[in-house]
Amino acid sequence: MMIAESVRFALTGVMANKMRSILTTLGILIGIASVIILLAVGAGTSNAIKAQIGKLGTNVLTVSRQTTAGGRAAGGGQAVTGPRSRGTNLTLQDMAALTDPVMAPDVAATAPVVTAQNVTGTYQDATHAVATFVGTTPSYFSISNDTLAAGSYFSDGDASSGTAVAVIGNTVAQDLVGSSVASAVGQTIALNGQNFVVSGVLAQKGSSGLNDPDDIVVIPYSAAQDKFTGYSPSLASITVQAKSADVMNQAQNEVQMILDARHNVTSANRDYQVRNQAQILTTATTTTATLTILLGAVAGISLLVGGIGVMNIMLVTVTERTREIGIRKAIGASRGSIVSQFLIESLIISLIGGVLGIAAGYIGSAFPLLGTQPEVQWWTVWLSFLVSAAIGLVFGIYPANKAAKLRPIDALRYE
Repeated sequence: MMIAESVRFALTGVMANKMRSILTTLGILIGIASVIILLAVGAGTSNAIKAQIGKLGTNVLTVSRQTTAGGRAAGGGQAVTGPRSRGTNLTLQDMAALTDPVMAPDVAATAPVVTAQNVTGTYQDATHAVATFVGTTPSYFSISNDTLAAGSYFSDGDASSGTAVAVIGNTVAQDLVGSSVASAVGQTIALNGQNFVVSGVLAQKGSSGLNDPDDIVVIPYSAAQDKFTGYSPSLASITVQAKSADVMNQAQNEVQMILDARHNVTSANRDYQVRNQAQILTTATTTTATLTILLGAVAGISLLVGGIGVMNIMLVTVTERTREIGIRKAIGASRGSIVSQFLIESLIISLIGGVLGIAAGYIGSAFPLLGTQPEVQWWTVWLSFLVSAAIGLVFGIYPANKAAKLRPIDALRYE
């Protein structure tokens, strides 16, 4: 009976000052919605990065030339600036050694990579500046998780003979040929003035931020050396595929052991470096998790402000209803009854704000924000609801206790 009576008095108090209750509820609403949306942005960003790295293959190692003092390493036609203390060549023989089934049992496949910069593709009146230009072998496509939208890959024979064929990305095909990327197959495009026949178009992977994996042209590595980079004793890099993501560390150790022996180096003076895609994924996940925590903390500040607003309004309410409190206590209302009345009133305001905030958070998360599609996590909804209830209790305790401590005679004298 006491709880039912307290709820009735609390609802009466909330409805008696509708505009004030709405504005107070709005503070909680904004805080809860901010938490849900910003945490959803963090989750969406994290998942987008994971998906993007996953498209490149989570069981991929990239062996590249180590930067040396006084300059930078380069391969496949990239100029070196400054002196180098020793040669840092990665050769086709190095790549072949990495596929030794005895020395590298956890390595599934390898592919050489020769690169060139400032390559422009032209077709009839259309031109396109190619973001990524790669000379390699057919194994590169399976290692990189590439699939075809149309046409076919070039063959191992094309790679060794330097046939002028190219596999182009979806972005390149659209810019040069048009929306029907399949029509690009069989067409002759010019790459820096050199004619290449398009043998295939890669399926779209989707861009992530400034990086567009679909803006790529892949040609046989021998053709890249003949027509773009000139002969170089070193590859730009070697792409290595482990047999599974579970043996990435073992595969990396095997690669390092083989190259250390071939280059006569140790872990202290290696002339190459190995980039582990799984480690990149772990680092990216950790970074986005930290970002999500920071976004949640920023949104939490608005919740704190909303809670202070609830306390402020409840203090005003207690002051305005001092005589009412005095009358209730004079006719026998207990201290617990007074506390529960104002605590329930604070709780009602906060819970209404929380429920509306959750709805607003879901609606706000339906639209892309900062180029990312937010993804609402189910636990943030329950957390938001519990937090809104906690705000009502925590920030309502002091005003409720203040009301309960009033002496009836003093309360009745209050003007």
